[in-house]
Amino acid sequence: MASKLTVVVPVYNEASHLNDVVRSFMALDYPLETEWIFVDDFSTDGSREILKSLSLEYGFKLLLQDKNQGKGSAVARGFQEATGDYIMIQDADFEYDPRDVPGLLEPLIADRADVVFGSRFKKNCPQVHRTYHALVNRGLTLLSNLVSGLSLSDMETCYKIGRSDLFQSMQLRSRRFGVEVEIVAHVAKTAARVFELPIHYYPRTKLQGKKIGWRDGVAALGHLVYFNLLVSSPAAFKGLPARYVSRSLAGWSQTWGTLQKRPL
Repeated sequence: MASKLTVVVPVYNEASHLNDVVRSFMALDYPLETEWIFVDDFSTDGSREILKSLSLEYGFKLLLQDKNQGKGSAVARGFQEATGDYIMIQDADFEYDPRDVPGLLEPLIADRADVVFGSRFKKNCPQVHRTYHALVNRGLTLLSNLVSGLSLSDMETCYKIGRSDLFQSMQLRSRRFGVEVEIVAHVAKTAARVFELPIHYYPRTKLQGKKIGWRDGVAALGHLVYFNLLVSSPAAFKGLPARYVSRSLAGWSQTWGTLQKRPL
C-alpha cells in the first residue's frame, strides 16, 4: 500500500498573502499522496473566509478553532486529525521552501529515519539571516542539545517531519511557539532515528507579518527546562509504539508504575 503524507498548516491572520501561499502549496507534486490540513486559529483578518473558499476549490481539510489558542494548539489538533503515514508542519507563508520537502522525505521513505528536521543553519545553506534571530536560535538550539541529548543545528525549525504513530502519541501541551521545543524534547526521550538535512529559508520581518518575538525567545528557555527535565517520559506520550521506547523511557515507565501501586 502506498504511503501518505499529511501536511499540517497552522494559520493565524495571514490574509495578505494567504491566497498566493495556498495556491503555491496546491501546485506542488510530492512523491507521496498528500493530505493537506489547514487549521485556522480564529483569524480576525479574513483568513478564515479565504480558507473556506479555497477549501471548496481544492478539497483540503479545514479545521476552525473556536478561539485563538496559539500555534501549538493548532499543530496538536492537526496532528490528531491526520490520516497519513508521515506528518509534517508547514507555516502559512513563504519563509520555508516546500520544494525541499521531497529531499526531507527520502530518509523516511527509505526507512532510515523516523524523524527528519530541516535545518536553516547547516553549513551548505547560503541564506544570510538577521543577526538577532540567528543568535537567539543558535543559543536556544545549543541549550536544547545540552538538556535533550540531541545534536541539532536548528531546534526551532518549522520543518519537522515524522512518522504519524510517533507524532500522534505525543501529549502536546504548548499553546504557542513552545511546540517547537516540546516536539524536539519528546523526540529526544525516545529511540527514534533522527536525521537533520539542510533547507532553504527566506526570513520575513515584523512588517511582513512575522509573529514570533523576543517574549517567545524568553518563554522558550522555560520550555526547554520544563519539557526536557520536568515532564516525565510517561507523561510525554500516550500509546507510544514499542519500537520507539528507549531504555530510559522503559525505566521511567517501570518506576512510574511502581510508584502508582504503592499505598499512600
